[in-house]
Amino acid sequence: MSYLLLKAAISGILIALASEVAKRYAGFGALIASLPLVSVLGMIWLWRDTQDPLRLANHAQGTLWFLAPSIPMFLTIPAMLRAGFGFWTSLIAGCALTILLYLAMIWLGPRFGLKL
Repeated sequence: MSYLLLKAAISGILIALASEVAKRYAGFGALIASLPLVSVLGMIWLWRDTQDPLRLANHAQGTLWFLAPSIPMFLTIPAMLRAGFGFWTSLIAGCALTILLYLAMIWLGPRFGLKL
């Protein structure tokens, strides 16, 4: 249980750090948020828990393929905000688009030989 709390605390601190830095320096906050910290931490936790190189390799490769469907969200949200849409509307639209693109990746990926 303490290991789970440690993982949650470290992960939460990184998210809080990104948002706090972004309050003063939007670019640096974005840099911290864009770092693959979640992926790296996930790989560290997975390796510590399993010591399974094949599982970790599959996880890393799956992360790569799910990166592409998430990128349009970061184009949609600022475009909608600049067009006068509210924050929540923009965020929900960006997340909905990402979910649809994830589902498309899950459906299309195996048809092209991807193991997701």
